[in-house]
Amino acid sequence: MRVDDFDFDLPEESIALRPASPRDHARLLVVRPDGVPVLEDRNVYDLASFLKPGDALVFNDTKVIPAQLEGLRSREGAERTPVSCTLHMRVAANRWRAFARPGKRIKAGDRIEFGHSGATCLLGTLAATVAEKGEAGEIELAFDLSGPDLDQAIASVGHIPLPPYIAAKRPEDSQDRKDYQTIYAREEGAVAAPTAGLHFTPALFEKLDAAGVERHFVTLHVGAGTFLPVKADDTADHKMHHEIGYVSAGTAAALNAVKARGGRIVCVGTTSLRLLESATTEAGEVLAWSGATDIFITPGYRFRAADVLMTNFHLPRSTLFMLVSAFAGLDTMRAAYTHAIETGYRFYSYGDSSLLFRKDP
Repeated sequence: MRVDDFDFDLPEESIALRPASPRDHARLLVVRPDGVPVLEDRNVYDLASFLKPGDALVFNDTKVIPAQLEGLRSREGAERTPVSCTLHMRVAANRWRAFARPGKRIKAGDRIEFGHSGATCLLGTLAATVAEKGEAGEIELAFDLSGPDLDQAIASVGHIPLPPYIAAKRPEDSQDRKDYQTIYAREEGAVAAPTAGLHFTPALFEKLDAAGVERHFVTLHVGAGTFLPVKADDTADHKMHHEIGYVSAGTAAALNAVKARGGRIVCVGTTSLRLLESATTEAGEVLAWSGATDIFITPGYRFRAADVLMTNFHLPRSTLFMLVSAFAGLDTMRAAYTHAIETGYRFYSYGDSSLLFRKDP
């Protein structure tokens, strides 16, 4: 399909710079492609009223790390120059793949000292060697530290990598360390939050428990590739970045039991959906699974696991808008986004939410 098919005009004022407070007071646009009404305006705290006893919410319990690193690149015979790196996937105890800016001048063998701007001494910084250089500014960093020592150093010198559409408007601050994390985050490794989950509160969990809705957790470490624009003209030419995740045997068994008794699997966020679809057979059986996935879902895809999707509002021409269009229908999602813009819904990571029911084939 043409990427232009997924374009739309979004006013700057629609982009949320802070989340709703309390979190579950964000607006919720309910989208039923085959229902009446197709669109319904509600709030996230109303979620339980759209679910049934025996349904199962599936959350991504990844935890955001401060993966934005600023430093100075050094090379023999050259002056040190500033460089910014966003870690996006760990590949070894001491190695991360990262997106670097500016990336063109970086070469394999370069040294980067993170944790200072050049105005301070090098004490307490984190050092790495550029082990490999890939395409589109991607590099592989071999750090001098490894394992837990590296994790501690990254936590010390790094900062939360706010999405570009927020970072362009304001700097990251201490409040973001709390706001840009779900209340159930547990497994460290993400460089971007599974933002649909940001709306959940203990009070909302209590409502869902009272309604007989189950909660299950999977882990997909969201990478910075989720923010990369689609530069191809045709979706068939776009290359997705890999992300690491896993589904436990216990979670797989529980979700298969939900399906067997007629319950619905409700994915909280596109990350949990993409992971479950990667772990599910064509026959619809969820398997225990671990590894890297680069699944790219566009209209025409036949969903294997997910029945309902809760997700925020996404960028024009993005892989995530393509995914929701595959799930609920392109025409339906165009209408939903037009309605959302006209009625003041807040977009992107800190914005409002939508609850999408899968369109029948």
